[in-house]
Amino acid sequence: MSAGLVTAPPDAAERQAQGTLERALTTAFWQALQREPMHVMAALEAAARTVGTLYRQVAAAHGPEGHCPCGWEPDPETDLIVLEAMLAAALSRPAQRDLADMVPAGRA
Repeated sequence: MSAGLVTAPPDAAERQAQGTLERALTTAFWQALQREPMHVMAALEAAARTVGTLYRQVAAAHGPEGHCPCGWEPDPETDLIVLEAMLAAALSRPAQRDLADMVPAGRA
């Protein structure tokens, strides 16, 4: 079974890292659309292909034997199910905002 299946909630450092990555991806997506306007579904399809490419690159970096010290063992079939579930969850309900993930708007 893939170590990509998350069994415990992320700790504060991992939540911060996830938030940083999500903000970077969101910013890059919208900046690309401002520079090169395209149909929204074409842009989302490109984003999905990019995630698939990233998965292949990361899986390849972990080698065919899956002996990376991080413990992740690529399992494309199971990992695809996890990724599809995450996409479905994101589409079906709004993201829950966590105060720790919010970017300060200013100072009081």
